[in-house]
Amino acid sequence: MRVMLRARLDTQISNEAIKNGTLPKLMQSVTEQLKPEAAYFGPSEGGRAATFVFDMQDSSQMPSIAEPFFLELGAEVEIYPVMNAEDLRKGLASLQG
Repeated sequence: MRVMLRARLDTQISNEAIKNGTLPKLMQSVTEQLKPEAAYFGPSEGGRAATFVFDMQDSSQMPSIAEPFFLELGAEVEIYPVMNAEDLRKGLASLQG
């Protein structure tokens, strides 16, 4: 299932992760693990954020995906199902029949 993960990073903890070099390593590790179709990084609600869109095969993957953000960056994490335009067209077409 296509999902979007949104992680809002704690500013003080992510400042330290930038200074000690762990933030780039964590983002690279997460990107290698998730193999996202899209990944975005930028400000959100006055702090740093990372957004990944990827295919989650099973909900049991949630701990291994989210815990590094919680443990290493003090992040607030949301994971929810999303659709691309093709998925939306298919879903809406099923309502017609």
